[in-house]
Amino acid sequence: MTDDEVKRIYKRTLIVVVISQIFGGAGLAAGITVGALMAQEMLGTDSYAGVPVALITLGSAVAAYLVGRLTHRYGRRIGLSTGFLAGGVGAVGIVLAGAMNQLVLLLVSMLIYGAGTSTNLQARYAGTDLAKPGQRAKAVSLSMVSTTFGAVAGPNLVKPMGDYAQSFGLPALTGPFLLSAAAFLAAGLFLLVFLRPDPYLVAKAEAARQEAVEQESTAREAASTRSASAASRPSSPFHNRGLVVGTTVMVLTQIVMIAIMTMTPIHMQHHGHGLSEVGLVIGIHVGAMYLPSLVTGVLVDRFGRYAMAVVSGITLLLAGVLAAAAPADSMPLLIAALALLGLGWNFGLISGTAQIVDATTPANRAKTQGKIDVLIALTGASGGALSGMVVAESSYAALSLIGGAMSLLLIPVVLWARKAPRVRPE
Repeated sequence: MTDDEVKRIYKRTLIVVVISQIFGGAGLAAGITVGALMAQEMLGTDSYAGVPVALITLGSAVAAYLVGRLTHRYGRRIGLSTGFLAGGVGAVGIVLAGAMNQLVLLLVSMLIYGAGTSTNLQARYAGTDLAKPGQRAKAVSLSMVSTTFGAVAGPNLVKPMGDYAQSFGLPALTGPFLLSAAAFLAAGLFLLVFLRPDPYLVAKAEAARQEAVEQESTAREAASTRSASAASRPSSPFHNRGLVVGTTVMVLTQIVMIAIMTMTPIHMQHHGHGLSEVGLVIGIHVGAMYLPSLVTGVLVDRFGRYAMAVVSGITLLLAGVLAAAAPADSMPLLIAALALLGLGWNFGLISGTAQIVDATTPANRAKTQGKIDVLIALTGASGGALSGMVVAESSYAALSLIGGAMSLLLIPVVLWARKAPRVRPE
């Protein structure tokens, strides 16, 4: 395959991923905005209000592993479309659970719905399969920024979708999940039809072809073989350390973001804010998670993965302090805190993702990415589950301060990484 053909497939892949992410972003809104409120309403207590978000993230962990395995074997098209379609089925189950007031069905459906949220994140890798090393962070950012359109609109449609659900005799809180069901199913079907040729399979084939050419060349020159062997040895420490650093950055940012975000709607509701105000705050938060991505991708490629990881930690610290200090009736300060929370997560996710892509090869990339996203989801689930307990035993301010303090752990991780011998990635 010629370089021009690879470039053409790369551009087509980005277009398809961007469109699918617009749908996928709309599907994210319900779990973020009203998942905790549905649990609070059914359980009658705040202590377990973080359980739905924990179940969603737990479900996303299982889905991340399965999507990674499917992608490794069959390509991005099958892996991503399956994940989105499963998320749509989960959203339908949540609507039915709300209509029948069935708590068990709600919890099971939350797990399945998590497949959609996980796939929405995993789709960011599709754009990097055929990207050059200097384009990888920008490729991630393109897929993420397209999520903004749906993800920002979704929380602000909570009230209208609630009214729409009530017109059919359904509880108002099921309305956003009607939107999620349609959005995830649309994203899955779109990828299934249009993500051809499959970028991951093309990347694997190109990598195998280049390896064969190199082996043929080195077989003819013994000296060249020895040189290549010697040069390959130092790359392993870089790759191993790159995986550790990239994973740690994404795990820490996920825990902090999920914990504070999960309890914000509950915190607001307790202080007299309505669903429309909750939707506005969460909508701006989600916008800050995705909209800056184009700029973030350029910054990560230009200034480096480690530098932006440190910026992520500082931004999350500011978010935690501001959320703790903001009066509960101050919408501007709550908006600012949640916007910083989303921005810090954005910096961490893109810098960490680029690090993971740098440290893997097409042959092992999909399985490695799936395993790492499992860890991210599991730690996010822990953060979501514990957040309700922390607030119930202490306060929202305490939760925010703990989250902000945790984000500072990114700095020693980066300092440790900088001590490693620097070897240019493939």
